Amino acid sequence: MTRKVRTLPKIPGVSNGRGSHVDSATIAVYSVKGGVGKTTLSANLAWCSAQAGHRTLLWDLDAAGGAGYLYGIESRDAKPAESLFSRGRDPEKLIRHTAYENLDLLPADESIRALDETLLALGKRKRVAKLAESLGKRYERIILDCPPVLNELSAQVMRAADLVIVPLPPSPLSRRAFDLVIREVAANRKAHPPILPVLSMLDVRRTLHREAKEANPGWPTIPYSSVVEQGAVRQMPVGAFAPSSPSAQHFASLWQAIDQKLAKI
Repeated sequence: MTRKVRTLPKIPGVSNGRGSHVDSATIAVYSVKGGVGKTTLSANLAWCSAQAGHRTLLWDLDAAGGAGYLYGIESRDAKPAESLFSRGRDPEKLIRHTAYENLDLLPADESIRALDETLLALGKRKRVAKLAESLGKRYERIILDCPPVLNELSAQVMRAADLVIVPLPPSPLSRRAFDLVIREVAANRKAHPPILPVLSMLDVRRTLHREAKEANPGWPTIPYSSVVEQGAVRQMPVGAFAPSSPSAQHFASLWQAIDQKLAKI
């Protein structure tokens, strides 16, 4: 049966065709704190990347498998994700096509929970980087949806990433989480990749949120929106069903900022 591919509607602010001159780039969406909108951000940025004409892979490294869920894709096998690392399984056998042009998914599953121990046992400190390098021969953009952990996996992600996106809901705890991310990145790379903080789930009606936005005027923002929540219900990226919504525009603007940073690498 022929797979039906949804054509991508035009989103203002995201151009079709090649963006940055970078041949391939690995972008980690990472936070040590859960519940910050990390998976939603990863899934929607991957869609924007595909919309911009980049051959894109969304690589889910979180055992919860949220990125796959947001695209209506579940892992087929019992424990495929961990075998990519422990047994050198061919990634091509695990990658799933999404319903969208230029966008594929490497799904996660429960086996990812043991990945930290697997990486330590293997003793290969650049296993994630090597896999990303190999996948980069096929994909122009690889977006990693990372688990909220500080361990060997997060260290390897930092070694693999060309850019680290850190979603931060406005709160003192989130600022502390950002400081931890900075230390994690610096500890694992002599010349660490650029770090782009993003104020996520922003509600300017709340004083704390408004003050955080005013204190960091150069940070991209993703406002809190029921449209974003609908993405999980529909299992679709926001731009696919609400291309004119403010949320779609904010994701598009953030992707432009990412492409601009990559252009300077």
